[in-house]
Amino acid sequence: MNTVIRASAIRVCAIAVSAVLLGGCATHSMYASGAGDQLIKSGDVNLVPITPDLLASAPAQAESGLPRELVDYRPESYRINPGDTLLVTVWDHPELTTPAGTEQQAVTNGRLVKPDGSFFFPYAGNLNVAGMTVEELRDKLVARLSTYLRSPQVDVNVVGYGSRVTLQGAFVDTTPQQVTTVPLTLSQAIGRARVDTEQADLSGLVLTRDGKDYRIDLDALSRNESSASEIYLKPGDRLFLPYNDRKEVYVVGEVLRPQAITFKTSGMSLSQALGRSGGLNPVTAKGEAVYVIRGMDMAQKQNKPATVYHLDASSPSSFALADRFSLQPGDVVWVGAAGVTRWNRFLSQLLPLSGLISNTASAQYNFGNRGN
Repeated sequence: MNTVIRASAIRVCAIAVSAVLLGGCATHSMYASGAGDQLIKSGDVNLVPITPDLLASAPAQAESGLPRELVDYRPESYRINPGDTLLVTVWDHPELTTPAGTEQQAVTNGRLVKPDGSFFFPYAGNLNVAGMTVEELRDKLVARLSTYLRSPQVDVNVVGYGSRVTLQGAFVDTTPQQVTTVPLTLSQAIGRARVDTEQADLSGLVLTRDGKDYRIDLDALSRNESSASEIYLKPGDRLFLPYNDRKEVYVVGEVLRPQAITFKTSGMSLSQALGRSGGLNPVTAKGEAVYVIRGMDMAQKQNKPATVYHLDASSPSSFALADRFSLQPGDVVWVGAAGVTRWNRFLSQLLPLSGLISNTASAQYNFGNRGN
């Protein structure tokens, strides 16, 4: 009885193994014999091998040159803006120069330019000074005060600035920065604000001027040894540095550290993504099965086939191609498993089943012996 039951258990295990193996072999044979081709032919997937010809035909990346209108701009002599505080000195007339007292700070004795650009000074009346240079205002005051004073000696200084450059986004300090008589450059503004290097998208800086947006790739500028100091800022400019939380690629499958990787720069190559994920798992990965899946969501919305790029990474030379293949936000990099890995996983799933059958056979044998 014992021999019969154990033989039956062995036959059951053999049948289960054979069924799974045949199913697996049939599945493998189906894909090897062209099921993948049928999927491609059906229009669901557009499979593109990563080859030197593909990389040579890829469109060149946009040049990182700065817009000419930004580079060509040079600030003129400082022009007075609403919100500025002006200190007017009339020599030998302290009652006009320091009405708050000589011991007070210069800002206290200064006079504010109102939001409409008007400015009041005794004996000169209201003046529209917005847009004037300091020299032009001085000449205007001399002309007005000459009616009441003999040969007035007048000096004008800006002691408080209402002109601002605003900053938003992935900066450590987003405090508005003053535009003073000393021209402010883009690099100076960024240096003072300090970029949050962990969260910033360095390729996406937007400078808004006079209602127009200019996109500036800070990463490309640094790689091309260009300098943001070439750009002078104007009063009213706005700098926005986006976060990189929506700029990710996903590396999954047989790599050492599957993860989502954020872009901090303008681009990321396939080799960089694999490197940050620890590389291909030397035990479980199949080097011939490295794929980049692109545009799944957009393809579904537009009812178009998604593009899947295939890299045969079985040889070291293939990583030269991977280094030249640029990823895009939203790409999924998938590394397939080697055949032995699939076999080991199959066994790990089968062993609990064989143990269950063996336990069942033993239980039947013990129950039969009790009956005898």
